[in-house]
Amino acid sequence: MSDHEGYIASAAEALQPLLKQIRAQLSEALPEAQEVMKYNMPGFELRDSIVAGYGAFSRQCGLYVAPGAIEALADEIAAAGLKASKTGVTFSPRHPIPESLVRQLADASRKELDMS
Repeated sequence: MSDHEGYIASAAEALQPLLKQIRAQLSEALPEAQEVMKYNMPGFELRDSIVAGYGAFSRQCGLYVAPGAIEALADEIAAAGLKASKTGVTFSPRHPIPESLVRQLADASRKELDMS
């Protein structure tokens, strides 16, 4: 069992399907990235930088990317009815994150980190 699998298995049962889905979507969007565990959260790493990570909390999940990705896609995040912080977007079983938005955020985060 990978660290990601253990993390998902330890999350609230209601959130596990979302976590499995976000993991698969990130894996597809970032095929060259390595799955890692950093700061007790699962993430996808390229060249020693976390491009995207995800986490589970009591009632919701979060997708964490580079700040510029959140800024660049603020309108799309709002249009999806989701809330964002400087580096993350929260979603829940009642308000899941669209797959297209996951891909856009992962791509924008990778591009921002490539420029760093």
